[in-house]
Amino acid sequence: MENNSKIRNGAMRDAIGDLPVEWRISDQLVDYMDAIKFMEQRVKHIREANRPQTVWLVEHPPLYTSGTSADPAELIDPDRFPVFETGRGGRYTYHGPGQRVAYVMLDLKYRGGDVRRYVHDLEEWVIRTLAYFNVIGERREGRVGIWVRRGAPGTPGAREDKIAAIGVRIRRWVSYHGISINVDPELDHFNGIVPCGISGHGVTSLWDLGITASVAEVDSILRATFEDVFGISTDA
Repeated sequence: MENNSKIRNGAMRDAIGDLPVEWRISDQLVDYMDAIKFMEQRVKHIREANRPQTVWLVEHPPLYTSGTSADPAELIDPDRFPVFETGRGGRYTYHGPGQRVAYVMLDLKYRGGDVRRYVHDLEEWVIRTLAYFNVIGERREGRVGIWVRRGAPGTPGAREDKIAAIGVRIRRWVSYHGISINVDPELDHFNGIVPCGISGHGVTSLWDLGITASVAEVDSILRATFEDVFGISTDA
């Protein structure tokens, strides 16, 4: 897998239990199945072989993934891109260039074994990252992911668009999969699915909102806000 990507590593330390956390950033597109294989192996090793917890930032070639609750009727254009079944929660999602995916492999036993709190922290991580770019990201009851308001409330053009997705899987109290933030993907690519099973709302990105941030800039803020939310500080 690492033959396909230049990996930049950074050591961090988890303040809870003083466990090491490895920070990885792939500078090239990562094959989706290679990413799954790595996560499966790393989750096993975190639990059984004392390997470091890991946060991995990647981009994928264009593809759709189906979660454990996916409805086949929501795959509108099955021939457009490869479709991968995955064990994470949720329904259909899109991944592609210009979207930063963060795979988070943490030992939740050291975080109280509270999966709901963990998901809340992932949401907070995204919200704080977006806030750095002056984008107000919000949770919505009954809707997975992070949303932004478009247009003035009460006006004909007012709507809410999704800017980030969250999908989590837990194995023996170790998390994997994670979040994705739309930096500058081809938004038309989302039209082949009903994203996360939610119709009646759109999809947006930082660039669509007029924020011309690079993926590298988003990476930098993701790292800083991760430390704030999860209580992890960079090793000196």
